Amino acid sequence: MSHIETTKEGHILLIHINRADKYNALSPDMFHDMGKALAQLNSDPELRVAVLYAAGKHFTAGVELDKWAPHFASGNAFPVADGEIDPMGLTGERHHKPVVIAVQGYCFTWGVEILLNTEIRVAATDTQFQMLEVQRGLYPCGGATMRLPREVGWANSQKVLLTGNRWSAEEAYRWGMVQELVEPGEQFNKAMEIATQIARAAPLGVQGSLKASRFSEAHYHDQDATVKQFMTDLSPVMNSEDSKEGINSFLERRDAVFTGK
Repeated sequence: MSHIETTKEGHILLIHINRADKYNALSPDMFHDMGKALAQLNSDPELRVAVLYAAGKHFTAGVELDKWAPHFASGNAFPVADGEIDPMGLTGERHHKPVVIAVQGYCFTWGVEILLNTEIRVAATDTQFQMLEVQRGLYPCGGATMRLPREVGWANSQKVLLTGNRWSAEEAYRWGMVQELVEPGEQFNKAMEIATQIARAAPLGVQGSLKASRFSEAHYHDQDATVKQFMTDLSPVMNSEDSKEGINSFLERRDAVFTGK
């Protein structure tokens, strides 16, 4: 039985981690199933955004280290198979539609790293974050060493990466790592509220904005390349049916209804 369940709610893909009896500990099979879910998000033209969330009191207590240790030692920590998108966003194609994540309770190791590969983060006030790898004889290999310093600053990141100590939801919010703090039990509802707003927006515009933002981040010191990229990609968007609908809705003073075409 898969512990990663997917359902469609309109234009939203719900990705549900459902292994609460094991504190949602990540197995290799779960990693691959999440990769398949993200591939579904990319390939299904009706889907515009995903919400990633977990059952139970805790988002995750970490990985099943005994099962993952051989992968980590191989030099290919998170191998992605055909028909999958790397949930950590480290190799191959990335998800090109937004993912909103909702976390609660323990959000340890891979939970932090997959969160850093999402676009918008909602945390319950009881969330505790921890990168405890250095307390287990290894170090993070799912992107935290690359992304956490950019997200929260050098010293804040090193404080938690080098000690393995926990940090609170309030600290994560103050550092800018999460965008919304809510009462425990409300994190999914808030994530759905945000995802619904994204789903109502123009899909080509949303995906173009995400692509341009990622390109800009990767080419931070090359403004000319960044401007060329987003201006080039803007042309087909402006010639789309959705662009015409956006202009008409503006002139007619009504909400736009976008089709993704």
